[in-house]
Amino acid sequence: MKHILLLAVLVITQTIFAQEDAERGYKVKVGENAPKIDLKYLDGSSLTNESLKGKVTVLQFTASWCSVCIKEMPHLEKDVWQRFKNEDFTLIGIDLKETPEKVKKFISKTGVTYPIALDTDGKLFESITVPNAGVTRNIVLDKNGKIIFLTRLFDKKEFEEMISVIENELKS
Repeated sequence: MKHILLLAVLVITQTIFAQEDAERGYKVKVGENAPKIDLKYLDGSSLTNESLKGKVTVLQFTASWCSVCIKEMPHLEKDVWQRFKNEDFTLIGIDLKETPEKVKKFISKTGVTYPIALDTDGKLFESITVPNAGVTRNIVLDKNGKIIFLTRLFDKKEFEEMISVIENELKS
């Protein structure tokens, strides 16, 4: 009986960890609509779900203190933004809980040219992730605002898969 109980505990524990790993700190899932987006770009213009309609979109969550974000940003600039920006596509960096002044310095430091919006209170990020989730994330939306791909951290294989998803979605 002890062996069966121990086995059951191990199976349940592995299942829980596997689910957490699969979701990787996301509340949202592929196939769902993006949560409500109501942010401001650095220039003061609005970013909403409606403003994204008709474009394949990558929402890149970032912050100046995030070393993995800083590592990923040149790849997003070169391999995603510069490659697809002239198509029905947009890449938007969404800075988490920082002042516009700090974000402007961060953009200058990283050299990215894609637009940056401010999630100053973290509400959008918190609507997408579980509490205390790490910031390095990309959410790919189709032209109707449905989530079609989620990334976590910067993994070259996953990054290349994201690019393939974008390419395929732009062709459809």
